Amino acid sequence: MDNRKFGDCGEDLACRYLIKNGYEILERNKHYSRFCEIDIIAKHKKTIVFVEVKTRKSNAYGTPMEAITKTKFENIYKGVQYYVSENNVKDYRIDVVGITLKPELKIEHLKNVSLF
Repeated sequence: MDNRKFGDCGEDLACRYLIKNGYEILERNKHYSRFCEIDIIAKHKKTIVFVEVKTRKSNAYGTPMEAITKTKFENIYKGVQYYVSENNVKDYRIDVVGITLKPELKIEHLKNVSLF
């Protein structure tokens, strides 16, 4: 399985997890530039949630959360700012969902992530 298909499978798992926890999926894979793609845009209660998903087969080379670099987060943040301004969104946050497949499926959800 190539990296794109693997990532899509992880995003599918994340969407199922989010829906199960009361989120409504609004969009997936929203591109703003070649550097910025927002994996999932969802709504939870009255809040728009921008979700970055990282999937790993195992933690042998680090956890999914460790794969989100400062540069990656800054690019996501730029995309979020475009979306918020285009859609007049007032209440929003950025979440990260990390998925590890082996030795057993583990989904970790960090809410309201920020570098600031």
